[in-house]
Amino acid sequence: MPLREIISANNALKFRKALLRWFVKHRRPMPWREKVSAYRTVVSELMCQQTQIATVIPYFNRWVKKWPDFNDLARSKESDVLASWAGLGYYNRARHLRACAIEISQLKILPTTAIEWQKFKGIGPYTAAAISSIAYDEPVAVIDGNVVRVLARIAGVKKVFRDGSTAVKYFTPLANHLVDVQQPGDFNQAMMELGALVCRKANPSCSICPVAPWCRAKKENLAESLPRFAPKKRQQAIVHRALIFDQDKLLLRRNPSDVKRLAGMAEIPEIDFLNNDFKSQKSWVRRRTIGSVTYAENINLITLNSSIRLKIKKQPTLEWVALKNIKKAAITGPHLRWIEEWINLSDRPERGKAL
Repeated sequence: MPLREIISANNALKFRKALLRWFVKHRRPMPWREKVSAYRTVVSELMCQQTQIATVIPYFNRWVKKWPDFNDLARSKESDVLASWAGLGYYNRARHLRACAIEISQLKILPTTAIEWQKFKGIGPYTAAAISSIAYDEPVAVIDGNVVRVLARIAGVKKVFRDGSTAVKYFTPLANHLVDVQQPGDFNQAMMELGALVCRKANPSCSICPVAPWCRAKKENLAESLPRFAPKKRQQAIVHRALIFDQDKLLLRRNPSDVKRLAGMAEIPEIDFLNNDFKSQKSWVRRRTIGSVTYAENINLITLNSSIRLKIKKQPTLEWVALKNIKKAAITGPHLRWIEEWINLSDRPERGKAL
């Protein structure tokens, strides 16, 4: 049986009505929902990719206050954009957002369909569908991780998927079958909201789910085990970094603009440029995960001397940044937190004395 035939046309209509009634009562207040526009939808969708909504909201509010529309963002500097994005991670999203604004500012008419939006770099099928359905009422389904989970449980699909992209492709026919052609934007947001609040990955609240009557996983008591994915291989890596102060300045490494990851962003430099010629006052370990790799980052407070100054001058990617300008320096989120953590330590006078 084709996946879309699991729910009949009549049941699909009842499914939509039940879901939308629930959404009206339980939708979370979000700034991009209170005032809808293509620009605000683009910004929110790119920010929300792989980032929790609670984290995104203050970033979104600051962003649209600084750059209220595509034209304002098109006139921005990339360094300012990256600094405003710092902490959200996956910084290519910020570059794509700015590039998109530059292209759109040169158009006479804004694109309105998902197919048109996909022509912009960094905007894939999911984001394009979200923009066109929410801002322009195009009846296309938005399928993210939350929606995949809802559909897998509704359909009772027990197959093991290689990854999220494979699952999205598999469930697209069912998603498009269910989407409400009258209120596609609200329907898509309701599906994502249902996955976030009720049809959760762990401990789903099946007893209060508005679409439980059509859920095969609930009937078979399989909800928490679906969807199923092949296990990912986890990796670990160790990185040694040098925290070096010069009075009220901090040494950072600025990634070149042509690198694949974190282009243009600054981080605490790795320690290898010192060639083991240094004295560490103290060190501590911080961890972060990027994709399937967990990094243990050993951060060493290094005593600055004339030899180290010469080594720094020979490194074109190293730069001194005044502590008062740290938040404007486009530093990656974890590193900015670690730097601020050190600056705020109670033994700050010891840092000044040592240097």
